[in-house]
Amino acid sequence: MSTKHNHAKFAARLPAFVALASALLFGASTPAAKLVIAQSSPQLLAGMLYLGSGVGMLLWSLSARLIKSQAKQTKLRLADLPWLASAVISGGIIAPLLLMIGLNSTAAGAASLLLNLEAVFTALLAWFAFKENFDRRLLLGMAVIVAGSAFLGWQPGSAFSVSTGSLAIVAACFCWALDNSFTRNIAEANPVHITATKGLVAGTINCGIALALGNHLPAAGTLVAIALIGFIGYGVSLVLFITALKDLGAARAGAYFSTAPFAGAALSIIFLHEPVTTNLLIASALMAFGVWLHLTENHEHEHSHAAKSHEHLHLHDEHHQHEHDENTPAGELHSHLHTHVAVVHLHPHYPDSQHRHDH
Repeated sequence: MSTKHNHAKFAARLPAFVALASALLFGASTPAAKLVIAQSSPQLLAGMLYLGSGVGMLLWSLSARLIKSQAKQTKLRLADLPWLASAVISGGIIAPLLLMIGLNSTAAGAASLLLNLEAVFTALLAWFAFKENFDRRLLLGMAVIVAGSAFLGWQPGSAFSVSTGSLAIVAACFCWALDNSFTRNIAEANPVHITATKGLVAGTINCGIALALGNHLPAAGTLVAIALIGFIGYGVSLVLFITALKDLGAARAGAYFSTAPFAGAALSIIFLHEPVTTNLLIASALMAFGVWLHLTENHEHEHSHAAKSHEHLHLHDEHHQHEHDENTPAGELHSHLHTHVAVVHLHPHYPDSQHRHDH
């Protein structure tokens, strides 16, 4: 009984570790990009990173289909396209452009502080626009994680003022928060397909703008390096983030993902031999405390599920007890149209795609 309980407890926490893994990979892309940024303009680099993620995920999807190694997942539906298009436009096209505009006239430390607003805006949209539940524990955890991230960008004695550049970065953060919120609504679809579409469209447009402005492509070796960074740091990271988004909701997934600056700073120390600073040590303690507050959350109450029919990737857990035909692998992850009967029950849960109810 104890082993079964521990297994269930780990399974419940798994989405949080998926979100942290996403943050680690994205954070690692920052020190990796420092090695190649001198070979390209910031906007062209951003476009090539997105394009690397898109091409990489497209090849991943095609190879998985050829060797039939991927579980049958839910395809993007026609009704999903407006949400996907909105996510690509807001997070893949407008946000990077606003960030580049802002960085032209904003100090690096101030920019790092402002970028923490993405997690704040994501949480506010999730809590108040999409009615995801939260309590004082989660609010404190979010505040502590954001404070830890802010310490990484804070430079004592540096000037901070509200300028046009600062406002552009704030607007970029809001656009990325919108991207997270739009993606939340299609997170049950195949995350590889979502990531490939985002990367190909956003990367092509951003690279096109950069080249039209007179930027030139770097050497072939640098292009390959940028593509690999984009595939792992943007592509694989986004697939993991969308997976976590489906299981955790936007606010919690965004909170875990906001630890990415810490991952980037820590890896910079290991591989780029950057110094260990007081800011980093304080940030580490704050983020660890904030993550602990979220990981130890226990949200449990009696709630109801209305009867509905839909399609998404699932196992036969307590929410998925239904019949299959002889060709459907009931004991494996699979996706097909199925019906949920109305039920009222009590168990620990997150505001995932199955638990978006009033409190």
